[in-house]
Amino acid sequence: MTGDKGERRRSGGNGNSVLKGGVGRITENIQVNDGVVVFSMSDTPLGFGDAAKSTVDCRKMDPNGIVVHRHADIGEYLRTEDDL
Repeated sequence: MTGDKGERRRSGGNGNSVLKGGVGRITENIQVNDGVVVFSMSDTPLGFGDAAKSTVDCRKMDPNGIVVHRHADIGEYLRTEDDL
C-alpha cells in the first residue's frame, strides 16, 4: 500500500491509522486483517499494520475511512526516544 499525500501521510506516521484519502496505490487482493507495509510514493517504508478493508472495499469507500490500523511507524522512535 502506498500513500504520499501531505498531511494525510503524516497522520499515518504520527501514530494514527491510515485513511483512504492518504493512499496513492494499493496492492491487489488485500483481504481484511492482512498484514500490510505502508510505503511512500518513493518506496520508503513508513510503517506497518493490519488492513481494515479489502482492496475492493477500499476502492469504493469514503476518503476519510480507515484502511490500515497502524501497529508501528517510522516516527514512533522519535516520539518515544526520551522514554527509552
